[in-house]
Amino acid sequence: MSTYIPWDSQSLDEWSQKYATGKFIDINGRRTHFLEKGSGETVILIHGFFYDTYTWHKNIDALASKFKVYAPDLWGFGYSTREPLDYDYSLYAEQLLLFMDALAIGKASIIGHSMGGGTAIFFANHHRDRVNKLVLVGAAGMPNPLSLLGKITNLPGVGELIYGMRGNLMRRVALKTNWIHDASMITKEYLDNVTRFHQIRGSNDVMLKILRKQFFNTIPEEVRELGGKGIPTLMVWGKHDKAVPLERGIEMHDLIKESRLEVFDNAGHNPHDERADGFNPMVIDFLQQ
Repeated sequence: MSTYIPWDSQSLDEWSQKYATGKFIDINGRRTHFLEKGSGETVILIHGFFYDTYTWHKNIDALASKFKVYAPDLWGFGYSTREPLDYDYSLYAEQLLLFMDALAIGKASIIGHSMGGGTAIFFANHHRDRVNKLVLVGAAGMPNPLSLLGKITNLPGVGELIYGMRGNLMRRVALKTNWIHDASMITKEYLDNVTRFHQIRGSNDVMLKILRKQFFNTIPEEVRELGGKGIPTLMVWGKHDKAVPLERGIEMHDLIKESRLEVFDNAGHNPHDERADGFNPMVIDFLQQ
C-alpha cells in the first residue's frame, strides 16, 4: 500500500528533485521550471489554473516535431517558486517577458490555456513586438459568472478545509466539474500527474489567493484592444466547456478581428487534452501558415 502524502506538505526542493522533468532558471531571483524540446521557430505553452506543464503531455512532442517548444511552470505552480506574490495577469506577463529575455527568445508564438490564455492576451497587448501568433484554448478574460464550486471555495476557511481534505475526492470532483467532459479520462494516473505539485508546501495558499482575487475574467478591454493588434489568432474551445463556456469564446472571437474559432465536440475545458488527435495537427497547420 502506498504511503499517503498530504496536500501542501512537501519541500519544493525535494519534490522537484524527485519529480521535475525539465530545467530550471532563476529570473530576478525567482525559480522557474520549464520543459524545452524540438528545434525551429519558437512556440511557448502557457498552462492554466490548477495544472502545470503536465497539461501539455499530449501536445508537446507533436509540436516539438516542427518547432522549438518551451513550456514554463507559472510562478506558484508546478516546480516554480512558491513566493507570496501578487498573482495576476500582470505578474505572469512579466514572468513570460523575463523568461524570453533570459533565454534570448526574441519572438514567439504563444499557446495559452484558460488563465494561460488570459496571460497570452495581456502579454500580446503589452509586448506586441515579441509575438508572432496566438493560440487561445478555452481562454479566460471575458466576464464570466463564478461557479457554485468557486463560490463555496472562496468562503473564508471553507476553501482551506476543502483544499486540505485527505484524499483526492475534491480534486477529482473539481476536474470533472470544471475541466474534463469525459470522466473516464480522469484515471488515478491522470489525477496523480495533474495534482502532484499540489503536495508542495505553499500550493494551496497560491491557488486560494488566485481564486479569491478573481482576476480571471476581468480583461474584456484587453481582449478588445487585442483585436486591433493584427496578430493572427486561433481560438480553440470545447463544446461542453463549463469553466469558460463557449458563449465566452464566441464573444471573444467577435472582438478579435484576426481570430478564427474552432470548436471540438466531446470536449470540455481541455480540448488540447481530450481531443489532442485533432488539436495538434490543427495548431501545427495554423502556426506553419
